[in-house]
Amino acid sequence: MSRRRQKARAFGLQAESLASFWLRLKFYHIVARNVVAPGGEIDLVARRGDLIVFVEVKARPSLDQAHLAIDSAKATRISRAARYWLAANDWAAGRNFRGDAVFVAPWRRPRHVEGAVPLDIFA
Repeated sequence: MSRRRQKARAFGLQAESLASFWLRLKFYHIVARNVVAPGGEIDLVARRGDLIVFVEVKARPSLDQAHLAIDSAKATRISRAARYWLAANDWAAGRNFRGDAVFVAPWRRPRHVEGAVPLDIFA
């Protein structure tokens, strides 16, 4: 792995840790990290009350660049992974679901955007 790629990976892992911390401050309980499924992945799965939230974490040089990094193809992959996670976690049946994002940029407070990722759970 190149030095540049290692640096980007470390930045991404730090962003996920910061996003996890930020969500915990907002009374979310992190129930899973780095969920890998056929055709998709989810950075964080969080729970607050009856709500299960599938969270995409995007780290970029600016918060606006991070926001632009989620497109419809990414939402499709997250939805695919969410269906996989739900099938493996029957305790989550009957709960409400949402796709959120946490955007991270250096020297900025993370931005948690509820509903930023449109989910198609029942495709």
